[in-house]
Amino acid sequence: MIRRTTQALRRFRQREDGNFTVEFVIVLPAFLMVLMSTVELGMINLRHSQLERAVDQTVRDIRLSTGGDMTHDELRDQICTLSGFIDECDTSLRLEMLRLDPFAWTPIDPTPDCIDNAEDVQPVRTFVNGQSNELMFIRACMKFEPIFPTWGLGKDLSKDGDGRVNLIASSAFVQEPR
Repeated sequence: MIRRTTQALRRFRQREDGNFTVEFVIVLPAFLMVLMSTVELGMINLRHSQLERAVDQTVRDIRLSTGGDMTHDELRDQICTLSGFIDECDTSLRLEMLRLDPFAWTPIDPTPDCIDNAEDVQPVRTFVNGQSNELMFIRACMKFEPIFPTWGLGKDLSKDGDGRVNLIASSAFVQEPR
């Protein structure tokens, strides 16, 4: 009995059929994780560049316009329109706009004002329209769901209680004189 088992194990070790299958099973998950992480990172970069571009174009319109003050919702809608990549814009994009004094500098709060859908809706934290020649700081925080939330890069991203990730774009500008 022991001799038969030993011979069977020896024959099993010497067989070479199935080598490719074993290698494939070992390599495939790693290859898929790299592929999915690449797609996830590409979409994050695309969303972020579109958000940055939309914020820059909106800031240009604010800076050069000498008309009335824009509200938080008007600016948010303009950024959403220019971006094209913000799903459910009214619930996933939050803006902050602060007036800064360059002569009595105080640091800006490093924590962005983002929306966490798992929490109750919060009012706009800080949104102040600037006057002529005032230094202004605007920060936009967009929330989105990763494409592959449980695999590769999507699994390791910092998410809120609702499983969404933050993208932040900011800009500073001086409003042109009226």
